[in-house]
Amino acid sequence: MSIDPTTSSTPGPAGGDIFDELESQVRSYCRGWPATFTTAAGSTIQAEDGRSYLDFFAGAGALNYGHNHPVLLDALVDYLRSGGIVHSLDMHTVPKRAFLTAFRDRVLAPRNLDYKVMFPGPTGANCVESALKLARKVTGRQHVLSFTNAFHGMTLGALSVTGNSMKRNGAGLPLTNTSKIPYDDYFSGATEDFLWLERVLGDSGSGVDKPAAIIVESVQGEGGLSAARPEWLRALSDLCREHGILLILDDVQAGCGRTGDFFSFEEAGITPDIVCLSKSISGFGLSMALTLIRPELDQWEPGEHNGTFRGQNTSFVTATAALEEFWSDGTFAAQVQERATELHDGLARIAHGYEDAVVKGRGLLTGIRFPDPTAAGRIAAASYERGLLVETSGPEDEVLKTMPALTITADELRSGIDVIAAATAEVLGAPAVTDQAGPGPHETPAQQTRPRGEDNK
Repeated sequence: MSIDPTTSSTPGPAGGDIFDELESQVRSYCRGWPATFTTAAGSTIQAEDGRSYLDFFAGAGALNYGHNHPVLLDALVDYLRSGGIVHSLDMHTVPKRAFLTAFRDRVLAPRNLDYKVMFPGPTGANCVESALKLARKVTGRQHVLSFTNAFHGMTLGALSVTGNSMKRNGAGLPLTNTSKIPYDDYFSGATEDFLWLERVLGDSGSGVDKPAAIIVESVQGEGGLSAARPEWLRALSDLCREHGILLILDDVQAGCGRTGDFFSFEEAGITPDIVCLSKSISGFGLSMALTLIRPELDQWEPGEHNGTFRGQNTSFVTATAALEEFWSDGTFAAQVQERATELHDGLARIAHGYEDAVVKGRGLLTGIRFPDPTAAGRIAAASYERGLLVETSGPEDEVLKTMPALTITADELRSGIDVIAAATAEVLGAPAVTDQAGPGPHETPAQQTRPRGEDNK
């Protein structure tokens, strides 16, 4: 049966709804955004009732280049019509060769990065699972350290290094062989973040075993948009190198240009041992994931980690088109950084009008934390009623999280910021001050008073 996306979907039983009838209670986004969506282009989504919505969500970061970008769409349609192979596991194909060549030439070589590329399966959680397994295999050690408020995925290994208690509780069993350590600014500058860790790792009598790896996000996309300072990431990298601990950088949500650079860790000037990429690496919202591995760590036996959907050629086709279209030079990155400045400035003006509201995040992964943890959710709901899709982040959903497509226009960005301002005024009342900017692009007040030296251990 063919389906016209612009017409109503197949109805459920008389008086009912097929979504309520058959779909699990686990569904979430549709509860806050109950529209039935039909078509999309760029940063605009259409619903079957005729309303259009401006998208500040971008598929949770899977649509960095917007919906149905014409260059990527043409490449995909042409490939499908050619009769090209779609599913190939890890066999050699022409699209895989083209992707690996483009990834080497457009991403790795310009950054002097030497990684082997692993296709672990279709999702970010597959990336994380493979990274954790490989770190344990290579080092012979079991324990892994992760950070407060981290999120790394919903499978058991990924959950074990995730901080959110609600998500962890869904595992139904103990999540072992991991421990949590403080993320940057967890103590509001009152305690040196790595003081305890450095001390116990250097003390043979501490009783603390050396971990196989430490896994970190440069920006905690689901954990409240905390953004690690470059000097903090450098200190972490130095600590790992000093003690022979592998550093895993989870760039699933913050990578592929979301912070301005292709990788979120470029600003810090570090080279992680293992990098996890997914979400927007296909460029089109198709399933794809990469685990990047320093060559000497690539110690897998053939088939030791695999997955049925690790060779989707449609994803290779659109990923290659995205790399050639957007990452052949520095033009696109400069445009993203310009849009990011506009987003930060707009959100800062809103935050400045409300006591203790703070701008958080980095690049086009930026939001506002409100002191009332219920405010962000209510503002997101009011924004939806005004035709804007925007979500929340943080352990209590206390941060209004904006994540527009990297290709969004200045006018679209301005329109979305205006909607957020109006929704915030509806929920919290008129702003007290509207003519000044708030804190810097990824600073909290605590960080503004914190020492900025290179040595942050």
